[in-house]
Amino acid sequence: MNPLDLSFRHKIPLWGSVLVVITAVAVSVTLMVQTYEELEEDLAINMGTLARVLTPQLFHAILRDDVWKAYELVRMPLRETATPDPHVDEIENIVVVDNALRVFVAAHPMAARMRTRLEDIGPDYAIVAARLKSADGAEAGIIHASGSSRMFFHTPLVEGKAKLGVLLIVVPEGTVLPRFLAIARYGGVAGALILCVLLPFNWYWGRRMAEPLVQLTQRMREVGRQLPEKLDPTLYTHRDELGSLFQTYNKMLVELGEKEELERQIVQSDRLAALGQLAAGVAHEINNPLGGMLMAIDTLKSQTVTDARTAKTIALLERGLDQIKETVGALLVEAKLKSRNLSGSDIEDVLVLVLPQVHKKALHLDWHNDVDGETPLPATLVRQVLINLLLNAVHAAEYQGQVACRVRVDGGMLRMVVANDGKLLSTEQMSHLFEPFSPLSEDGHGLGLWVSYQIAHQLGGVIGASRSTGCMQFSVELPMGSG
Repeated sequence: MNPLDLSFRHKIPLWGSVLVVITAVAVSVTLMVQTYEELEEDLAINMGTLARVLTPQLFHAILRDDVWKAYELVRMPLRETATPDPHVDEIENIVVVDNALRVFVAAHPMAARMRTRLEDIGPDYAIVAARLKSADGAEAGIIHASGSSRMFFHTPLVEGKAKLGVLLIVVPEGTVLPRFLAIARYGGVAGALILCVLLPFNWYWGRRMAEPLVQLTQRMREVGRQLPEKLDPTLYTHRDELGSLFQTYNKMLVELGEKEELERQIVQSDRLAALGQLAAGVAHEINNPLGGMLMAIDTLKSQTVTDARTAKTIALLERGLDQIKETVGALLVEAKLKSRNLSGSDIEDVLVLVLPQVHKKALHLDWHNDVDGETPLPATLVRQVLINLLLNAVHAAEYQGQVACRVRVDGGMLRMVVANDGKLLSTEQMSHLFEPFSPLSEDGHGLGLWVSYQIAHQLGGVIGASRSTGCMQFSVELPMGSG
């Protein structure tokens, strides 16, 4: 698997951790190299200081051929003291050679015997002798013998233009290593502590940055199949590019939701309008023969009928045709009929009409009528809508359940809200709620909501249904003056 194809929730913390470790290692190596070089430079400075102290006195001791004085001088730095100097303790030997590179005196005579030629002491010293001959020992410096465990600090014994020999300070090659390791150990501990802080912080911040992107990606994949959920605004509260992306995404969801709702309303309106036209056409076609049959029955009733069976049959036919007439009449909703303006007493009359049904099911009715005075809306049609909604609510409510109704005037609109605690309708049922002869109606023809929908739209208003917490709610908004 390509590491670049990993999820951001893994990739951002992982790459961040790699960068942190690489940076820490690079900085540590650089500091260690610099520290090692500074320790060597510090050693060279200390050896140079010691040489500058010894050189003038050794020059005069050699000049007078005073071996004992020279021996005392080279032994003095190696003597034990109450406060030992770590730089002096690192010295292995101090050797003074003449211009012919023969040992004049040494701090440890057994390691470098007097009058012994320098190259005869050992391979390390042979390399030093060769270097001194080639450089003529004119300047002070450090000689690192290849493959040797020692390094040699040399300085010429000169005064004016006279040169009497060379002072060699011999120290082990790894002199600075113990001090370097001690410093490196402390540096390593400090670096590990810093990594222990930075790596968890990097993982936390990386996951914090990646989680919003992961959720955004998951929701974007749902666009087109369904309307995804909004992103939690507390998930990322900063106002950078990612925060702007979050805001744009949530704004896009709002606009998509509005577009989807508008399309649903258009489709529903078109479907209901087509059904309305079809129902009106069917109703007109039924009314013509229906009127003729009712007239024929009236004519038959006007004649003397002595047969009881015939009279009962005629009455049965008349009741059936009257029911058909009422059903057909419900399909012919006309909002432009002449009617008086709505008043508060009209709303109270509706309460009187539905109270018997309310008492029959022992319901608790929460009633609020805030309409005061006349309202420029047709009283007959508004009453019909409110009665239909209340009767449906009473029918849907459970025994001893709850029904609520509120009617008020607000912002130039008459607003009616009816709710019940009955069974909640499914999404599929909600989509066919206002269709005529809806299968939702278990009793009757199911034209109440259809009639209410037609009246509301012909008055320029809207009617809708929603599922609230534990209840179904129907709301109607009618603009004032639409009657």
